[in-house]
Amino acid sequence: MKTTELPAVGRGGGVRAARPATAGPVTVRWRSLAVGAGCLLLAFVFGVLAVGGGDYPMSPSDVVRTILGGGSPAENFIVHELRLPRVVTALLVGAALALGGAIFQSLVRNPLGSPDLLGFTQGSAAGALLVVVAGGGSAALAGGAVLGGVVTGVVIYALAWRGGLHGHRLVLVGIGATAILTGVNGYLLTRGRLMEAARAMLWLTGSLDGRGWEDVFPLLAAMAVAVPVVLLGCARPLAITEMGDDLARGLGVRVQGLRLTLVAAAVLLTSLAAAAAGPVSFVALTAPHLARRMTGAPGPNLLAATCTGAALLTGADLAAQRLFAGHQLPVGVVTGVLGGGYLVWLLAAQRKAGRI
Repeated sequence: MKTTELPAVGRGGGVRAARPATAGPVTVRWRSLAVGAGCLLLAFVFGVLAVGGGDYPMSPSDVVRTILGGGSPAENFIVHELRLPRVVTALLVGAALALGGAIFQSLVRNPLGSPDLLGFTQGSAAGALLVVVAGGGSAALAGGAVLGGVVTGVVIYALAWRGGLHGHRLVLVGIGATAILTGVNGYLLTRGRLMEAARAMLWLTGSLDGRGWEDVFPLLAAMAVAVPVVLLGCARPLAITEMGDDLARGLGVRVQGLRLTLVAAAVLLTSLAAAAAGPVSFVALTAPHLARRMTGAPGPNLLAATCTGAALLTGADLAAQRLFAGHQLPVGVVTGVLGGGYLVWLLAAQRKAGRI
């Protein structure tokens, strides 16, 4: 049976030839690319300023020259061994948390869906606290955080599965897991010795102090694998699923396989981020919101959110080092204050607009 295509009506009522519906190339959102590039530039500026601070101050030009290999032996040691690993860790942790948060918010179709509120961060904390109570070192603590986050992700995924994974059930199960793990973590803190509990509390706050290249490489390897898979292979199907599962299936998207892949990537990224810097709060929640407002585009905005998270945490770490002379704050304190304030403002704006 031969089908005909109706002509399209142009401006002024004229008839123009209709174009066949073809699957063209992926549309490039130039504003999203511009936002991402701007955030990366801002993160670079924050990083240079952070590297140049401290007891041995350096000008931005000296920092850039030393990073490129032109500094003196003393400058090379200070930059490459002492300060640069902390900045790179901040960049990667912020990017990983923001990407994980954007994935979860899109999957559950809820602007409050982030690892902080769905139990994954608390799972990483539980794994780390078990290691602390057992007397393990820093490497074992990082491994415990990753294992705790992965196990929590598997359990939540299994409990939320019922003929498929749906965002509403994932949110309910995640909130329940958060409540349970919060109580477990409080109990684990009471079981540790005083020094162990103090070290655990600093880690639970979220800190980048004393980070070295050994903290960078595991997260860098995970980002090198997960980011291309998510951005190149899953971004467009994820945007389609936001319009509904039935429509996505009709367009050829394997919805459950996509969700499994994205949940696995998000859990891995957030667990490794927690292992590197502790459960830094509100970055995973705030960065996707900021990216969406800056781009003005619907959908998950994965690339823009990733770059926004890198700039956000790098800037927060710079503020944590410079706000009080002679005393450094844990970066989680700064992100908690900024993120909590942003959340209160967001809820007030939503209420004023009559949406809640």
